[in-house]
Amino acid sequence: MVARLVIAAPSSGAGKTTVATGLMAAFAGRGMAVSPHKVGPDYIDPGYHALATGRPGRNLDAYMCGTDLVEPLFAHGARGCELAVVEGVMGLYDGAAGQGELASTAQVAKLLRAPVVLVVDASSQSRSVAALVHGFASWDPEVRLGGVILNKVATDRHEALLREALEESGVPVLGVLRRAPAVETPSRHLGLVPVAERQSAAVEAVAAQAEQVRAGCDLDALLALARSAPPLRSAPWSAGAVVRPPAATAGRTPVVAVAGGAAFTFSYAEHTELLRAAGAEVVVFDPLRDEKLPAGTGGLVVGGGFPEVYGAELSANEPLRAAVAELAAAGAPIAAECAGLLYLARSLDGRPMCGVLDAEARMSPRLTLGYRDAVAVNDSVLAAAGTRMRGHEFHRTVIEPGAGATAAWGLRQPETRVEGFVQGGVHASYVHTHWAGAPGAAERFVAHCAGGPAA
Repeated sequence: MVARLVIAAPSSGAGKTTVATGLMAAFAGRGMAVSPHKVGPDYIDPGYHALATGRPGRNLDAYMCGTDLVEPLFAHGARGCELAVVEGVMGLYDGAAGQGELASTAQVAKLLRAPVVLVVDASSQSRSVAALVHGFASWDPEVRLGGVILNKVATDRHEALLREALEESGVPVLGVLRRAPAVETPSRHLGLVPVAERQSAAVEAVAAQAEQVRAGCDLDALLALARSAPPLRSAPWSAGAVVRPPAATAGRTPVVAVAGGAAFTFSYAEHTELLRAAGAEVVVFDPLRDEKLPAGTGGLVVGGGFPEVYGAELSANEPLRAAVAELAAAGAPIAAECAGLLYLARSLDGRPMCGVLDAEARMSPRLTLGYRDAVAVNDSVLAAAGTRMRGHEFHRTVIEPGAGATAAWGLRQPETRVEGFVQGGVHASYVHTHWAGAPGAAERFVAHCAGGPAA
């Protein structure tokens, strides 16, 4: 049995990440094995969760992976742990636009049968907090609201007013946190600055968050609430159970190079697990530092991140850009998502990139954000034509043209369009996908890397 809590809020900006990360670090500081999770497609918060717990931060996304996989993926991440803390997304009941509760924190809490702790920004309210908490507690009777943590409380008098108001709600106050600049994490155009870009400062911030939570929260009551969750019903997900090395490539172990480092921080832990289960040797490299691809590279995965922040450094690494272009020209499988797409373009904000794609990329003031229903419009190293997958877009850049002569995906929302590039062995797109929801992508990619037929 895994004790578990879901940390939610009425809206974004209430302090979920600070509280969730602080709780993870505080319980880990007690010597407990803590499993960190994040609802939705977010890549950045799990980096802070991993720093707090020493374990990979894992996403639970009911849209991209399907509701049936939420509990198995949770059980996989929480294997061997005493406690799991799940940070929610947006407001408790907010999910995929126009699709009811799908992909909301509330839905994930119900699928996990986990108690919810509501983090409330109390900075501009007193007695009204009771009405707010009552509304969230009563909106969906299947969501068990086990307590509230009051954040950004100003004074002892303010705290007393809030506690008095909440006495009649029946929802216990499990923590009160004061305003504390030391626990804040800097943000920019796509959210928090990732851990990889501010390692020492991030360590200090997480330590401050843990101390704030220890001082202001009833950890014993929170642990008792977490332990009240019933046993899980599903067996843990396993990469080895859903993919295997293709028979036609048995005995060959292709090297798949995966871009990492500060410029490419967006990845799901299950992707490398699936690649390895499909028979690949996964080697991580840093395009900011490494001038060569890993020895024997037979395929390349370049995920998301912030190449726009590191454009000068990426452009200056001419030997690696040439190596990537050479690999693409040889027809090797390359899977690129969002930042990877920009890196493969001719240029980014006027700086030379790898030149694999005949396209130019630049920053844009417009945020493109949302879930996507996608269908492969052409055969590629990731999917056969007609394959349907679900994904997510999240960027403030544009690339022109927006699709190659051979496009990667046809999208149905928010408008019908084609997107991305299929060129030789290259599949490049703005759409982030979660391969746990489509494990055939990993199996097909590794088969191509090994020189065998598509899976």
